Amino acid sequence: MKYAILGAGPMGLMAALELLKQGHEVDIYERDDRIGGMSAAFDFDGLAIERYYHFVCKTDFPLFELLSELGIAHTLKWTDTKMGFFYNGTLYKWGTPFALLAFRGLGIISKIRYGVHAMYAKNIQDWRPFDRIQATSWLRRWVGERAYNVLWKSLFDLKLFEHSDEISAAWIGTRIKRVALSRRSLLQETMGYLEGGSATLLDKMEQFILDKGGRIHLKAGIDMVNTVDGSVSSISVKGEEVLCDAVVSTAPIQYVPRIVPSLPPEFIQQINAIKNIPVACVILKLKNPISENFWMNINDPGIEIPGVIEYSNLNRMTPSVLYAPFYMPKTHPKWAKSNDELIDEVVGYLARINPEFKPDWVVARHCHRYEFAQTICPPGFYDMLPSMKTPVRGLYMADTAYYYPEDRSINESIHVAKKLAQEAMSGQS
Repeated sequence: MKYAILGAGPMGLMAALELLKQGHEVDIYERDDRIGGMSAAFDFDGLAIERYYHFVCKTDFPLFELLSELGIAHTLKWTDTKMGFFYNGTLYKWGTPFALLAFRGLGIISKIRYGVHAMYAKNIQDWRPFDRIQATSWLRRWVGERAYNVLWKSLFDLKLFEHSDEISAAWIGTRIKRVALSRRSLLQETMGYLEGGSATLLDKMEQFILDKGGRIHLKAGIDMVNTVDGSVSSISVKGEEVLCDAVVSTAPIQYVPRIVPSLPPEFIQQINAIKNIPVACVILKLKNPISENFWMNINDPGIEIPGVIEYSNLNRMTPSVLYAPFYMPKTHPKWAKSNDELIDEVVGYLARINPEFKPDWVVARHCHRYEFAQTICPPGFYDMLPSMKTPVRGLYMADTAYYYPEDRSINESIHVAKKLAQEAMSGQS
């Protein structure tokens, strides 16, 4: 069969691998000038680094399997990382029982409830029963109103805004579990990264695809999927018609109705019901690290970001590299601000987090934006997700929404891509 894949991110590349291994013909079409999607690297003032931060957890088994298959398992490195919590002007250690006990923002009962909830979430095996439970109510019941306001409320408000109370407990619970299980002891968190960044994996995937006869077309997004009698017949790319048996879309599903106008209205309604929050991610190269932490959550009235990620405290490098994401609806006034204005805002926060910070620490600065960064997953989201197999015969689709309830990661891209490729092959047999 001849397959056309839309998108050359990890999911599109992995779907191509699976199809090629079964002897199918595959062409990948990517609108960007490079492969990788959100995991693609860019030249950051002489440093090749990803547009958006990525890390590996100890439970990322589909990723481990792929690294072994491609012969690059040795590039996976592990670092004992630290976590911080900046609360009302003070930076606290976080992520261990001792750090929780030393935190001055909560009483002992709240701390016990918080710790018990984390242990409970870590051991949940099936998250489907939590799909219909509201996350904020679930957290409040477990940790109490005081602990919720101190530890969780600002994270929800600054990442989800008006959607804060529309999130399922399964969505937040799996995030707690994934990080909680990435430890080598109760007192030590351990995170992983690939030597050379995600490009190490992407380059190997590209090589595999090309060696198997697959083709990757850059600066060549699919403009139209053409159908005959309800079945895919061809695609239109850069003014040319290309025959194919099936199309597998790994782009944000919101794009699908634009390129497949023959989809039934009720299916388009299902797609349009899936909401997303964009992100503007500030990246700074600094002479000195802001802290010792890889991840720092923030709850401070003077700081309007949910946290900062010091990637160089995971993948050791000099100068220091810091990511600061602004999640916000496109209707938020800040979305209309320039990249420089958002960067200046983050730089202004750093002296509050670390009083030793000076503006001349900033060696380089950048900001990337992505419209479909975080899917809004309300209670009942399992039932909301449209089928990967669309009503148009030969058209299949998935995006990061299909990771649900798991977090966005390259690991989940690989996991979902295998499902998508299998769906595409079984649907064409």
